[in-house]
Amino acid sequence: MGREVGVALIGQRFMGRAHANAYAKVVPFFDPPVRPILRVACGRNEGRLAEFARRFGFSEYTTDWGKAVAREDVDLVDICTSNDLHAAIAIRAAEAGKAVFCEKPLARDLAEAKRMLAAVERAGVPHMVCFNYRFFPAVRLARELIREGALGEVRQFRAIYLQDWLVDPAFPRTWRLVRARAGSGALGDTAVHIVDLARFLVGEVAEVVGMLSTFVRERPLPDGPGTGPVDVDDAAAFLARFENGATGVFETTRMATGRKNFMHLEVNGSVGSLFWNAEDPNVLWFHSEKDPAAARGFRRIVVTEPEHPYAGNWWPPGHILGYEHSFVHAVYELLSALAEGRNPEPDFRDGIAAQAVLEAVLVSAAERRWVAVAEVLGG
Repeated sequence: MGREVGVALIGQRFMGRAHANAYAKVVPFFDPPVRPILRVACGRNEGRLAEFARRFGFSEYTTDWGKAVAREDVDLVDICTSNDLHAAIAIRAAEAGKAVFCEKPLARDLAEAKRMLAAVERAGVPHMVCFNYRFFPAVRLARELIREGALGEVRQFRAIYLQDWLVDPAFPRTWRLVRARAGSGALGDTAVHIVDLARFLVGEVAEVVGMLSTFVRERPLPDGPGTGPVDVDDAAAFLARFENGATGVFETTRMATGRKNFMHLEVNGSVGSLFWNAEDPNVLWFHSEKDPAAARGFRRIVVTEPEHPYAGNWWPPGHILGYEHSFVHAVYELLSALAEGRNPEPDFRDGIAAQAVLEAVLVSAAERRWVAVAEVLGG
């Protein structure tokens, strides 16, 4: 890999903006070993796309993702599209010899995700999934504490991810509410994040039992009169057993009135606990049974010290970071891996592992039973 990486960004909306901002910020703050050069932005709306490319510094733009992927000056294809395009773009990019950076969930279903992994492995190209919550300094610190044994034997994990943007029944039937395009609803949109964090912090999930709910089954069509069916879940909840014996409780919904982007996770061990809230992302709460009895309780750690992961590249201690910084950290790890000739993490294998848990929940909800993750993986 040379000193520059030519980037094609596919997708100009929410995630496209988050990724484009990350490329702009990573160089001045992290001085990565290779520099991203923003060659081309791709999207469906040409009018908005031109403005997007200008504002974020892309040299060119196109509405044809095939042309963007095929460019000789592109080394990295960054996929920020709806889920139904992930596989086609990733496979084409791999066949063209490009590194692939893909938004979550990796695919609409496990079979599609496996085809994507086969393509990048066959081509021998680097691949990464953007599970951005892994890259908050407080989450990295949580992992360090768990690995160092500060919690003792990890016994329990619980996480909720609550949003409310679908509460209004008049909200239109966007692609995220259509199974053929999204694969699933809240399960693949938000639960996939807490599943990945569970794997990142605790370990692999062995089996699950779950339920899914759809509260509004018809919604207005976004581009015409009438309504259309909603065939994905509005809410999901499931229990899990981890391979290491720990238990897990997971809940996610896009119908929790008053909750905007409320992700809360807690890990309990034999000698300690920790919890983290994504709406207060700079703080990690930690409790240790090893503290003197009279002083035990959760301590509030503001994770902004230079010793904390990534934090030293930004501001003085106590000057907080936000949502967008997690994408900058992910892009820095991606660029560093490309420079060193290794595969970045989390990669498509991690995407498949998370997808397999989602698939097991779907089977469990349909058949009303515990389902082993190995069963859906075919192992």
